[in-house]
Amino acid sequence: MSEINKKMNECKITANQLECENKLHQPRVTMGKVITKVPVVLAELTLQVNIDTFIDFPEPVLEIKDIKKRVKLTQCRLLLPTNKLFVKGFVRKNIQYASPSPEIEKSTHCSVTSDLHSMTVDIPFQCVTEIHHFLTRPVMPRVNNRNEFDFLISESLPSGFPEKDELLTSDLSQFHQESSQYYNEIPFCELISSKIIEWDEAVDRVSIPADSPIGEGYFTRIEEKMVVDVTLKVLQKQQIRVCSTTNDDDFCDWDESSSSSSSSSSSSSSC
Repeated sequence: MSEINKKMNECKITANQLECENKLHQPRVTMGKVITKVPVVLAELTLQVNIDTFIDFPEPVLEIKDIKKRVKLTQCRLLLPTNKLFVKGFVRKNIQYASPSPEIEKSTHCSVTSDLHSMTVDIPFQCVTEIHHFLTRPVMPRVNNRNEFDFLISESLPSGFPEKDELLTSDLSQFHQESSQYYNEIPFCELISSKIIEWDEAVDRVSIPADSPIGEGYFTRIEEKMVVDVTLKVLQKQQIRVCSTTNDDDFCDWDESSSSSSSSSSSSSSC
């Protein structure tokens, strides 16, 4: 056996998947009143966006076989200190369709030969909505400010003024300023669900220009109408106070048989 084959055989390791035991570990809990910073839900709402657009295909389409859709948001911004929510995104559509293929076999009065193809297209949308009811009021941004200040100086007056008089003013050769900047928490969104109702209709359908079955034709353009319902959460990181009232050792003895009784007691509660 060569040295290389010997080393390869030595590297072959067989691993068996074995059972391993586990037990609950009691977490360390900070007792008393605690201030924490967590995402807080400001609002949860469903937006309805209406879309009417045209889609052009790169080749003749005999029929659409399937359409897969997915909503993607590129912007979701609550414009503080207003309650206007700006939403922007697009619907990604993968359209699977059959295209006539006379090069494979010419159509007859009882058959049409076609190939299966697909095309992916993005349908953009954007809207502005007003949040009428907040589950939690957002923390409004603190405004930056700048304040200038000067110091009094006294200077001698030129000739023509009484000698005992002085010029009282500020120094134009100096600049003094106090400025403050605040780094506020900006609200953000989480996408929960989406629902799309669509209607696709060909606008340039013509019959196949040869011997073909009755009613067969092709098109290259469709008009699409969509009603898109988007459910989302608007959140903002805020500081809140919580109370930890107990650190019970019975937490480690929890099991499925006592889950109903232990659910009534918790290791922490909200103040």
